Amino acid sequence: MTQPSLSNRATAEFIGTFWLVLGGCGSAVLSAAFPQLGIGLLGVSFAFGLTVLTMAYAIGHVSGCHLNPAVSVGLWAGRRFPAGELAPYIVAQVLGGIAGAGVLYLIATGKADFSLGRFASNGYGAHSPGGYAMGAGFVCEVVMTLMFLLIILGATDARAPKGFAPLPIGLGLTLIHLISIPVTGTSVNPARSTGPAVFVGDWALAQLWLFWVAPIIGALLAGWIYPLVAGDPDRR
Repeated sequence: MTQPSLSNRATAEFIGTFWLVLGGCGSAVLSAAFPQLGIGLLGVSFAFGLTVLTMAYAIGHVSGCHLNPAVSVGLWAGRRFPAGELAPYIVAQVLGGIAGAGVLYLIATGKADFSLGRFASNGYGAHSPGGYAMGAGFVCEVVMTLMFLLIILGATDARAPKGFAPLPIGLGLTLIHLISIPVTGTSVNPARSTGPAVFVGDWALAQLWLFWVAPIIGALLAGWIYPLVAGDPDRR
C-alpha cells in the first residue's frame, strides 16, 4: 500500500490537532464553566482522551496521529520517526492548535457575558489552577509527558496487540489530565498550549516556554528509556 504523501500526513496532523484543542479545551471553556452540567475535572479529562482516541482511529493510518510536537520528538528519539519530517509535522500541529483555539474563541465570544479568563491556557504560579509553583509545574510536565510517550511507544510496538493502541493512549491521556489539571491545567503538548496562549496573550505567552521545554524533555527521555527497557524492534 502506498504511504500517504508528507503533505497529506501534515494535513491530517493539522486536522487532528485542531480537534484535540477544540474538543479538549472546548470542554473546559464551554462545558465545565457550567456547574449544572457536572462534567468538572473528570469530564474535561475524558474529553482530551476522547479527542485522541477518535482521531487515532480516524487518521492514525494516515499520519500516525501524533497531534503533539512532543510525541513527534519522542518517536524520533525512539527511532520510530524520521528527523526530516519533524518540522512539517510540528508546524502543522501548532497551526492546527491555533485554528482550534480560534474556532473555540469565535464560539465562546457568542455569549453576551463571555470573559476570556484563562481560556484553557496552561500556567504556573498565580496562573496554576491549584497555585503550584513553576518548579512543581516543570516536574509535572516532564514526568507526565515521559509517561505518555512510554504508553505510546509501548502501545504501538510491533509486538503489541494490533488495533488496540488508541485505547491505552486515549485513556493514558485521560489519566494524565486527572493527575495534572490542578498543577498546570495539563499540557504535555506544546501545540495544545500554544493555541489558547495566542488568544490570551500576556502571561500565557510569557509562561509558554515551560510548556514547550518540559514536554520536549519528557519526550526525549521516553525515547531513550523505552528501547532500553523493551529492546525496540522497530528502530530505523
